[in-house]
Amino acid sequence: MQYFQAVQEGKQRASKSQMKMFEAAGFGMLTLTTKKVNGNFFPVGEEEFTAIINSPDGNIVIIVDKDGFTKAQSKAVSKEEALTIFKKLRESGIVEYSEKDIQIWSQTRPTIQNEISK
Repeated sequence: MQYFQAVQEGKQRASKSQMKMFEAAGFGMLTLTTKKVNGNFFPVGEEEFTAIINSPDGNIVIIVDKDGFTKAQSKAVSKEEALTIFKKLRESGIVEYSEKDIQIWSQTRPTIQNEISK
């Protein structure tokens, strides 16, 4: 697939996730639209999983594809607000991302929803 095609298809998929994040959080930012696998570009996957990651500004709720590539995110919020958004996404039918790391922009970040919900 050519890069331009991957971007177009990935943007459609990520935009759907962004709208779901907006419904749950009141804010949703589009993140990645493509992923690079073995040197080739692909659109982010259609599947949706949710997790929470930490940032310097607070906790961020994310929607990722099956490979952990982030498609949409909330703004940085408190632990309590992150858990509320996470639960809303789960109640809407989005499954929790069970892997330990996700890919956001050019960084790999650990998921923390299990740590902060205790």
